[in-house]
Amino acid sequence: MNKKGLLLVFITAIISGFSIFINKYGVGGVNPYLFAFLKNVMVALAFSGFVLLAKEWRQLAKLTKKQWLMLLVIGFVGGGAAFLLFFKGLSITSAAQGSFIHKTMFIYTMILASIFLREKIRKEMLIGALMILAGNLIALKALHLSFNRGDFYVFLATLLWAVESVISKYALAGLSPKIVAWGRMFFGAILILIFLAGSGQLTIISQLNFEQVFWIQIASFILFGYVITWYSGLRHIPVSTAAAILLLGSPITTLLAFASTGKINFGEIVSSGLITGGLIMILGYRFILEKIKLLGEKINVRA
Repeated sequence: MNKKGLLLVFITAIISGFSIFINKYGVGGVNPYLFAFLKNVMVALAFSGFVLLAKEWRQLAKLTKKQWLMLLVIGFVGGGAAFLLFFKGLSITSAAQGSFIHKTMFIYTMILASIFLREKIRKEMLIGALMILAGNLIALKALHLSFNRGDFYVFLATLLWAVESVISKYALAGLSPKIVAWGRMFFGAILILIFLAGSGQLTIISQLNFEQVFWIQIASFILFGYVITWYSGLRHIPVSTAAAILLLGSPITTLLAFASTGKINFGEIVSSGLITGGLIMILGYRFILEKIKLLGEKINVRA
């Protein structure tokens, strides 16, 4: 498997872990739709600058109708509709319930990738997936068995992000990561803008204070790092593997919380261990077996 791609997606997972931790201190009282819109706009502008400076605008001029359509779908689905559904769902359901549903994304990604991209689902991937799910269940401590409207919105958002990831993987075969990232943020921002204007929430921008603007800028910087490393890594490795690696963000957030407060409970340790172990199963199972086999052969030779 491509080492560069793995490294970049690992960096994405680390950024994700930091993002969750930092967002605890984020913009209090800001409309979540407006927050998503402003982040998308700032990141879209940054990518527009990158595209112009790197002269990749020439690639934009040569895009086919099919490629433009893929960028539009990636933006509307992953950068727009999924965010709106996710935030709406979180306003109705509990944070723990929504978080767990969101963390099942790699399952849908794995299934969709096997159908549309012909990616193989290995036995160790399934075992690792179950370990990761168990780790997240322990971390969230308690979930309601009922499935309310908010849970359904979060599930739809998670499914849309899985769909977007698979389409992005397909698009990256012919487009650069910067172009795909630009499409996701630019068209996503347009969809959220239409939603805000239609629902009369756009005027809230004038009510933002300096501190809130500062945190939006911090969040945008983190989002930029997340998006560029994600698409750059996704270009080189299977999307199902990349989606599983992202779950490494959970134990990273736990470690950051421990460093900040000095407190960590047994359940969080077990949860982080299961998630890390699951990722090892998915990524390093065959590598570890090969090393053990080589070690055994060396011992036999010496004997």
